[in-house]
Amino acid sequence: MKLSSKALLALAISSITATAFAETQSQDFVPTTLAGTSAQSEAKGFIDGASLGGTTRNWFSNENKFRGGKFSYEKHGETRTDAYRTNWVQGTILNGTSGFTQGTIGVSTEVAVYNALVLDRSKRDIKGGSNRTLADSNGDAVDQWSKLGLANVKFRASNTTLTAGRQNFSSGIVDTIGNRALPSSFEGISIDSQEFSNLSFQGGVFDRVSPRTEQSLSKFRSEYGNGQTTDKVKTLGFNYQPFKSLKTSVFAANVEDFWNQYYVGATHELGDSSVLGLTTGLNYYKTTDTGSKKMGKIDNDTYSLSLGLTHQAHSLTFAYQAINGDEYFDYLHETNGIYLANSLTSDFNGPNEKSFQIAYGLNMAEYGVPGLKFNAYSARGWGIDGTHYTGTAYGESGVRRSDLRLMDGETHQEYGVGASYAIQSGSLKATTIRGTYVTHRASENQADGNIREFRLVTTIPFNIL
Repeated sequence: MKLSSKALLALAISSITATAFAETQSQDFVPTTLAGTSAQSEAKGFIDGASLGGTTRNWFSNENKFRGGKFSYEKHGETRTDAYRTNWVQGTILNGTSGFTQGTIGVSTEVAVYNALVLDRSKRDIKGGSNRTLADSNGDAVDQWSKLGLANVKFRASNTTLTAGRQNFSSGIVDTIGNRALPSSFEGISIDSQEFSNLSFQGGVFDRVSPRTEQSLSKFRSEYGNGQTTDKVKTLGFNYQPFKSLKTSVFAANVEDFWNQYYVGATHELGDSSVLGLTTGLNYYKTTDTGSKKMGKIDNDTYSLSLGLTHQAHSLTFAYQAINGDEYFDYLHETNGIYLANSLTSDFNGPNEKSFQIAYGLNMAEYGVPGLKFNAYSARGWGIDGTHYTGTAYGESGVRRSDLRLMDGETHQEYGVGASYAIQSGSLKATTIRGTYVTHRASENQADGNIREFRLVTTIPFNIL
């Protein structure tokens, strides 16, 4: 349930005159050659290449349920309910990274301390905690906590790096998610090979995740399932740019005893955004059950297609998405492994669901205010049908989501507006302020319910060394 910048293409239109000297996006073929330089040959050394810095993020959210929806919390042994929930957390990351040692094989280390300071500690406001505010077993906020968010060692030869330990990783199936005060990270081993000019390979084996709002490592579980866990996640794939205008990505993953999942993504650019540019985005996932089938039978084909026009400051995006399967299109919890165009506050990923989105973006740099951007969107999902679901992962008592078998022709709609500003110079350069407001309305058995949310997030980067 997140807004993925890799999935949502901000693309689009404004009428108006063309610029006489505009350059169109090249459609030339890009030959695959060996990389021109070796990153390891330019290593500065363990100390000389070191850096120390990080970010601090002020994360505020206020949610209000409507049409009878309620949040609940425990107080004096009694369950109480009301319609709102507020979370306010200051998250800070202090990251220290060494340079690579010189020689044929370089070695580097990375350590990042994550710290959270809870600014709203009201039990009634936080409603017993969530993946927003860490709470103890009594539902009281943990006022301040820290952990090692990253702790790894890297080995590099030429342009290929092996990383072992707690780390970030990014692909269409396993991807670090950073939409809270602190991001997630993964425990395991990964490889990143960039030996070719337009072709790179990534892979990894992970057995634990460090969640956004937890101090300890956890086993992986699915975003929509009933709490089943898996001991290992393996993934491998590549990014390839065959034309200057076309970027593609192919990944596969085995989530032990859950599923095998395959991802194909492509983005193509045509024209010139200063006159009129067209961007096409395709994301496709195939998911099938495997091993002991802890998530039950899975046979799911899911795709999204986005088309956008861009003219100078203005963008307009149209996105269609379809879920072909009697279960959710599911992905790993505490990851951003859903690059679908309509993954917003709702993922629009119910069984057999179809959805359509239209989005508008405005970049005020074209009007003399660089760093200031606005956006608005509307998305609608329909045809949600789980009546043919025969598994248990999404229908047992106590499951977080509604029973799929009750979903028969469900619909929902989401509206959102947002504004962001990035400071362009001075001591606070690259600081970003982002405000968003979203309303989600749903039919009786659609899982996400009726909710409004306002978020205000300020992120300040800093460098010490």
